[in-house]
Amino acid sequence: MSDDKQQQDIPAQESVETAQTVENADAENAGAQDVSDIERIAELEAALAEANAKVEEQKDSVLRARADMENARRRAEAEVDKARKFALERFAGELLPVIDNLERALQVANADDEVVKPLLEGVDLTLKSFVSTIDKFGLKVINPQGEAFNPELHQAMSMQESDEVAPNTVMAVMQKGYELNGRLLRPAMVMVSRAPDGGVDTQA
Repeated sequence: MSDDKQQQDIPAQESVETAQTVENADAENAGAQDVSDIERIAELEAALAEANAKVEEQKDSVLRARADMENARRRAEAEVDKARKFALERFAGELLPVIDNLERALQVANADDEVVKPLLEGVDLTLKSFVSTIDKFGLKVINPQGEAFNPELHQAMSMQESDEVAPNTVMAVMQKGYELNGRLLRPAMVMVSRAPDGGVDTQA
């Protein structure tokens, strides 16, 4: 009877050992699966970080390209504006002697002569119309009579002592100056006052 019981216990023990072996194998497989999942997650995180770095790099490149394009556009606009303002500079410079001659004609002619008077009126109207037209294109007259001498706009042709006006005052304008859109085209030629020299009384 005991032998039969021992024989029955042997398969039961083998079943238990088999079950434990299966459980151990399952645990090992689960552990291996966990390690594999961790490695996969690490790989995905590394790939994501690399992709994010590339996105940031591309974003910086786009921003730099946009800034370069904006700077180029501004430079081009500035060049076009500069060319537009000063394209007439040479042409305007050639017109200045015409204005000078019309003004001289008015200065030297006898306005009291009835024969010449209609002609002078025509010259005066022509001069005013001419100056008005070129004024629309940014040409401005520099006529500093009575103003302080400015070496950036005026050219001193001579100096004269005067106790009636302050020193360095424009006493006479020999030739008017002109500027085009704020840029000096021709300085005004002027006579400038200076203080009288302090003399010594030699009669005393």
